[in-house]
Amino acid sequence: MSELNVRKEIIEYCLEMNALGINQGTSGNISAKYGDRMLISPSATPYSKCKPEMIASMPLDGDGEWDGPRKPSTEWRFHLALHSTREDVQAVVHAHPIYCTTLAMARKTIPACHYMIAAFGGNTIELADYALFGSAELNRHVLKAMKNRTACLMANHGMCTVGESLEKAMWRAVELETLAHQYFNTLQIGGPVLLSDRQIAATAKSMSGYGIQD
Repeated sequence: MSELNVRKEIIEYCLEMNALGINQGTSGNISAKYGDRMLISPSATPYSKCKPEMIASMPLDGDGEWDGPRKPSTEWRFHLALHSTREDVQAVVHAHPIYCTTLAMARKTIPACHYMIAAFGGNTIELADYALFGSAELNRHVLKAMKNRTACLMANHGMCTVGESLEKAMWRAVELETLAHQYFNTLQIGGPVLLSDRQIAATAKSMSGYGIQD
């Protein structure tokens, strides 16, 4: 895929993110790896007005340098760290969906309440500690919570998912918000019955052909 098409795809998924209710306004951000660079949605730019040339480009081995007419999203640090430290990450989605953010505000992890949790690399969705948005400290917290995972909640903030493609990262974002909604609902009626580690491991083993395929 050409760089232009990746830029267009980032914008398309930003628009879809809001249309699906996964995000509101310009608070979320999406990035994709392209060669030795990261392409990321620009800061403070309505997605409906975003053009391919406005997508910021940053070197994977850089420390904040960027090319483009618009500044990269303020959350570029953890996007860049995930892209540069993990070969499996080709795309990152960060957003503030209602139920993920509600749980994050209550400082809750998501336990093994549904077999779909196996789609995120473990038997929990971990919670990244709170830090100021866009900070190096938040970057460290997100990397820790995402270790061996493809998603995390972010305390008093939102969520993050990664994927082997933009499509897969968005699929995980939708599935994560659905899981958060379901877990939130069970907390209203006494809490869920949790699956065992053995049951989650068996699910993970059976998931190679599940969901969006690259």
